[in-house]
Amino acid sequence: MDRALDNKALVERVIEICTRAGEAILDVYNSSAELQVDTKADDSPVTAADLAAHKVLAPALAQLIDGVPVLSEEQEMPSFGERSQWQRYWIVDPLDGTKEFIRRTGEFTVNVALVDKGEPVLGVVHVPVLDITYAGVKGAGAFKRSAGGEEEIRVRPLQPRLDAGAAVELVASRSHGAGAVDQLVERIESSLGSVACKNMGSSLKLCLVAEGAADLYPRLAPTCEWDTAAAQAVVEAAGGTVVDDQFQLLRYNTKDSLLNPFFYVIGDPSFDWRELLTK
Repeated sequence: MDRALDNKALVERVIEICTRAGEAILDVYNSSAELQVDTKADDSPVTAADLAAHKVLAPALAQLIDGVPVLSEEQEMPSFGERSQWQRYWIVDPLDGTKEFIRRTGEFTVNVALVDKGEPVLGVVHVPVLDITYAGVKGAGAFKRSAGGEEEIRVRPLQPRLDAGAAVELVASRSHGAGAVDQLVERIESSLGSVACKNMGSSLKLCLVAEGAADLYPRLAPTCEWDTAAAQAVVEAAGGTVVDDQFQLLRYNTKDSLLNPFFYVIGDPSFDWRELLTK
């Protein structure tokens, strides 16, 4: 069996596992019982839905590839000494967008990525409320699957839209980093023209760039590696790129902390964003 078929079979298995995790989340989301919200050591919220999804994902992923460990937000973190020995591993956010889940906006996702030597090479982002799944594999492209079927997705070029007088479409967090993003919007407007900004929760922001529905997602507030790896794999498989604030490719498992640097999700890597974003 060639590598493409291997990847196709693997991504289908991951989608099936993520869909089951999404069903576990919806069981809590749609329950008439009052939602209990606890607070973790880092002050982030956690619910029964986060834990239910983790209980589906962790054991199922551990069985997919022999010897490939699972790193989930909802587990005790292995030391960097242990993690630094990993060549490949699954990184999981069982419920990305817990705050949106609590607010009942529907803007939350199940995120699973396979990381190989620091690079996310396969990613699945499942949106339980909408029953939509984004997936991407390095070298094999990206797609979006919904009740209406499956379509290949691709980032869009920016310059033709600028030439036509269209606005730069930027997507930003609903909850974090608004002041810094406002300053960036002013810089983009002074250089490129009008900017249309849409606010949204969870890794859906990266997926909008991947499917050509937005040009840029600046993340100028803290995130963790499990927040971004799956959607980064989708973005890169769709032809985009994700770079840190030094314009280096965002990479994983390179240090003790699991916090990401600030970063930019760029739909059109051929456009010269560097000078504008690194001022």
